[in-house]
Amino acid sequence: MEQLSIFAEAGQSPGLPTELLAYQPGLFDEKECNMLLQKFIAGTPWQQKVVKMYDKQVLTPRLTAWYANEETYDYTSLRKSAPLNWTPELLMIKQRVEAIAGVTFNSVLLNYYRDGNDSVAWHSDNEKALGTHPVIGSVSFGQVRTFEIRNKQDHSDKYSIRLESGALMVMKGNLQTDWEHRVPKSKKPMRARVNLTFRIVNNFF
Repeated sequence: MEQLSIFAEAGQSPGLPTELLAYQPGLFDEKECNMLLQKFIAGTPWQQKVVKMYDKQVLTPRLTAWYANEETYDYTSLRKSAPLNWTPELLMIKQRVEAIAGVTFNSVLLNYYRDGNDSVAWHSDNEKALGTHPVIGSVSFGQVRTFEIRNKQDHSDKYSIRLESGALMVMKGNLQTDWEHRVPKSKKPMRARVNLTFRIVNNFF
């Protein structure tokens, strides 16, 4: 697979593997993006989680919130917090995302990146409750940030994509089993960004 060394100022990188990622800019217009960004920042009960890293308790470098249908509540034993109830704005976004992704989601994780210091490290969304080949719909509002993927077996096999405000990215196929992804920190000044990842949580674990 060809490795990318450059990418566009905004939008999809040339040659991005479409069997893993589908990217559609402009799902929401600028007015909608600005309204939703401010509403989420001001109205979401954000939490900053504590995780264990190298035998130390550290704060995650971003804020999060989780919303879901009632049937996913058994999943709280794994997430250690009960989900919030859907808001009208989230249901509207969910409906628009589902029309393109072709699946019905039952939960969404919100991530609030306050500036360039906020990030998410290399990982895969491979929790048992998500299944082996989950379809995940990701929508971004606000600051354009770089999203990277790399092959678990060969870290030199990697790609980058610039996630625009109002764009939809659908993760699918073997992305979670064979690849890792991250949103790295940035030394450049960065404004606020809110990202929504819609998921299907299965209660068969």
